[in-house]
Amino acid sequence: MVGELERPLVSNDVDLAQDQSNDLTRNYDLEGECHLNAALLRPPRTEGLVHKQRLSSASRRLALGDSVVGDVSDPLDGILVGQTLKRRVVTEHLVELQKHGRPENQSQNLRFGTENDRPQESVPNTDAISDQRSCLSLQVVSGPSCGLHCSVLSTSTARLPLTLGRVPPSYLLLKDYEVSGKHAMITWNLNKLRWELVDMGSLNGTLLNSRPINHPDPGSRLWGDPVELASGDTITVGTTSNIYVHISSHNERLVPFGVGMTSDPMSLRRGGKKLPMEDVCYYHWPLPGIYQFGVFGICDGHGGVVAAKSASKILPEMVATILADSVKRERVVSEQDASDVLRDAFSQTEASMNNYYEGCTATLLLVWADADENFFAQCANVGDSACFINMDGKQIKMTEDHKVTSCSERLRIEGIGEPLKDGETRLCGLNLARMLGDKFVKQQDSRFSSEPYISQVVHLKKSSGAFALLASDGLWDVVSFKKAVQLVVQTRERHPTETENLAEKIAEVMLDEARTQRTKDNTSIIFIDFDSISTVSSCKVRP
Repeated sequence: MVGELERPLVSNDVDLAQDQSNDLTRNYDLEGECHLNAALLRPPRTEGLVHKQRLSSASRRLALGDSVVGDVSDPLDGILVGQTLKRRVVTEHLVELQKHGRPENQSQNLRFGTENDRPQESVPNTDAISDQRSCLSLQVVSGPSCGLHCSVLSTSTARLPLTLGRVPPSYLLLKDYEVSGKHAMITWNLNKLRWELVDMGSLNGTLLNSRPINHPDPGSRLWGDPVELASGDTITVGTTSNIYVHISSHNERLVPFGVGMTSDPMSLRRGGKKLPMEDVCYYHWPLPGIYQFGVFGICDGHGGVVAAKSASKILPEMVATILADSVKRERVVSEQDASDVLRDAFSQTEASMNNYYEGCTATLLLVWADADENFFAQCANVGDSACFINMDGKQIKMTEDHKVTSCSERLRIEGIGEPLKDGETRLCGLNLARMLGDKFVKQQDSRFSSEPYISQVVHLKKSSGAFALLASDGLWDVVSFKKAVQLVVQTRERHPTETENLAEKIAEVMLDEARTQRTKDNTSIIFIDFDSISTVSSCKVRP
């Protein structure tokens, strides 16, 4: 489901060598130390999500989610060490973005100042705000340092302010030659109790959700004014380095079971060419304000990652909005069935997406608990990102394959009076008949659908060894359900006393197996171990 990106990353007159992106990924925990190839990011025990993205080859604008993923290489000898590589961005483009500004409710934050207006490094009274601690998590989702992530608490005065740049002592150290040595800074505003981002007079500027926040005179090297950060924001530094922002309360509830997530674009599996990452995996536990419900999901994009990013953001929001209605929420718990919620959420997500030339699969597992702490799970999907639950040694398939070649899709298409011809395996060039987005081809051919398959409800019995496995087709192309169960059992046997990090290890084992079997597609995995407790709230991404 991945295409090729041929446009050069930087100006053609700069000849860059290759493989900068092969540097070892650093994982940072700003409550502790920096580790090379360490375990997953560990912000405070709440919800986790990951985004990985690229720009469609048809697009030429730098906008939210429109990330260019390509080879960013080490400089030639003619470029001095420590020198920032100036990107060739037309000034008029930045001016145009500045004219538009951010939405009205954010525009007051876009003030530009001088170096004297830099945020002050004040020391907060942590005792006074101990009940208002906030955790900031940053994940580099594209660019040479893709996979780098860090987290910090608002009360960690020794670690703040947090700097983003290309040289030490930047806490988020980006190996990108379009990033300045000290590019941007994030601070905790004690007076307003919020996280703020400021450009530090960088050469190439800083974008927040596609809007420039640097000083309007890019050559002045003056600092911009602080701008408020919100969970879900995207920070762009340089051309390709996009950083996803997640903000959570330190006091949010623990995820009541083990969760392991990992991804790999499998970038060298097709003739040595790099594959852009078009998968997006995420989870939210609990849903905002709905403490007994959570969602786990994977979206696999085709034609680019923009549709997958949109769906992964909108779909859980729609579920949360529907369940915010106490009548509907109580009906789900009492009837032990969320079919209507899932169906409506998919329908509203499809209606909200404006992706005409990109689409994605969407698999969402909804998990909830009743008053007696019995857990239930139900899944909905379009596309071929599959999920199954194993309980008491039995596999329960939670999804349906919506490839054009599948029997269920052929029967559905035949039922609407337009059967497929013999040997026909694609519709309008696509091998999927159900997806989100792709509005253009849906207008051309009525056989496409966004109607999700809804699974049965599974009561997750205690002490049943139950687990769920969601993955994009990069795994299922080379690993069967049966083989996946064998890998889980073997990993559990090798670590009989470990519970806290077992889900992470199992997810990594699955990814290693896909790599060993030489899968040729992006691979994203979510493993949920209903027999263990998790302290992990993030997803590891292989660069």
